[in-house]
Amino acid sequence: MAIIIKHLSGNMHSRWVNFFTSDGEKPYRNRDLEFVDKNETKEHLMKIWEDGWNLLFNTIENLKPEELNKTVTLRKQPLSVLQAIQTELVHISYHLGQILYIGKQIKDKDWVILSIPKNGSKEFNKKVATKRV
Repeated sequence: MAIIIKHLSGNMHSRWVNFFTSDGEKPYRNRDLEFVDKNETKEHLMKIWEDGWNLLFNTIENLKPEELNKTVTLRKQPLSVLQAIQTELVHISYHLGQILYIGKQIKDKDWVILSIPKNGSKEFNKKVATKRV
């Protein structure tokens, strides 16, 4: 999980710093080191994780509608702002799925399901239907 957190954090720091004015793959990023376990502390990992998310959310929250069709670059390839956001969200979703899968393996029976529990669809649907009535 630590490696995925480091990778996503490095990715978000690279993509969202100076979003409009520099390539999304920053020269200071060492992507290969993101995949090396250096036994970073939980505090350090949480800090870079939260900083990465803050960069992403701050950028998106400050976008103006007319900026969605502007062009940005990623690895010297032009993308619309909307394409860059979609690319990032797909990438992040993929890795979040990995984190959840690993967490479930580690916690085993103590895992708290994040959605509808196994064999719980009927009960869930009843609750949803009742709330809407």
